Amino acid sequence: MAKKERQAPEISAGAMADIAFLLLIFFLVTTQFPAEEGIPMVLPAKKDPNQEQVQKEINDRNLFKILVNRNDELLVEDEIMDLANLKDAVKRHITNNGRDPKLSDSPQKAVVSIKVDRGTSYDMYIKVLDRVKQAYHEARAEALGITVEQYLAIKEDKLPPDMKQKYQQVKERIPMMISIADPNKKK
Repeated sequence: MAKKERQAPEISAGAMADIAFLLLIFFLVTTQFPAEEGIPMVLPAKKDPNQEQVQKEINDRNLFKILVNRNDELLVEDEIMDLANLKDAVKRHITNNGRDPKLSDSPQKAVVSIKVDRGTSYDMYIKVLDRVKQAYHEARAEALGITVEQYLAIKEDKLPPDMKQKYQQVKERIPMMISIADPNKKK
């Protein structure tokens, strides 16, 4: 008897393509993409053309001016300053309470104005903004009688009612008023 050659069984490749496609769709649908976080900032409300423009004058004494040029050099209150000294200078300005006639009347009236050149690096801009915010956080933490680390760890919705009220009062007493000036404007 002659031996018959066995033929290898064939596997349908069409089903494999369908399975690969279904797996691809499954992974695309179930994958969670991380949300990119930028700098958390509150933008001003849209201008209403029907509403009158109210111009609030800020006393020069209450305005703390920070300028950053295209070479990332700081000019604070018309004097060159090192970035390391910026936080303390801002804190001194906002917590002055009228003692020094060259600094703010009170924290409620103190405004920190940051103006950067178009050529300023993003890194320097963020460092300046961070130092200004650190000054506010330190001033608020001192008013609450806690450390800055404790202040930054506060979750407002989880505070007990008495501490929540004190926290709100400090935020109202030392409001974070930072103005990011338009680099195109001369003043």
